[in-house]
Amino acid sequence: MSTFRSFLRLSIACFFTSLFALAPQNLAAQTHVVSSSDLQQATVASTQTRADNVAKLDQVLSSPAGQKALKTAHVDATQVKNAVANLSDQDLARLAARADKAQKDFAAGDISDHLLLLIVIGIITAVIIIIAVKV
Repeated sequence: MSTFRSFLRLSIACFFTSLFALAPQNLAAQTHVVSSSDLQQATVASTQTRADNVAKLDQVLSSPAGQKALKTAHVDATQVKNAVANLSDQDLARLAARADKAQKDFAAGDISDHLLLLIVIGIITAVIIIIAVKV
């Protein structure tokens, strides 16, 4: 019985050795579906988008209406700016879109100073809630 097991082991070893020896060399070095340059470009684009969104929120928080909203809500600006940096890309994009729309509507005269203040307070509250939920 032990001779049969030895023969079986040797046969299996020979089979796999010949299988790997005869396999095409390029099988191990297949090309990737996404090239490294495409991956790098996507990473750079994602990083740039995130930086743009952070800048939009910082611009809103640094504006007079943003400073007034921070004082009204009794929130530290540094704390909110640090919280903005910790938001996920999706949350950051959503809040930046709201802030950008509010600023454009305010510049066009579609909303009042008071309504802009309420929108900024809402954005600040959303940032604080999102960070609190994640912690």
